[in-house]
Amino acid sequence: MKAVVDRDLCIGCGLCEQACPEVFRMGEDGIAYVIDDDPPIETYPDIEGCVELCPVAAISVA
Repeated sequence: MKAVVDRDLCIGCGLCEQACPEVFRMGEDGIAYVIDDDPPIETYPDIEGCVELCPVAAISVA
């Protein structure tokens, strides 16, 4: 599973980093980005939760 952040949609709320800091970080520009393109399987439920939590649907999985 690969997480993707649409940086054009992201509003920088930080929920993804709080829910799954192993995969998401907030950049200096206040926008989220993915830090692990090949996350461990243990993080999959958290990543899927981030997809659901994101208020602007900026997170998806491939």
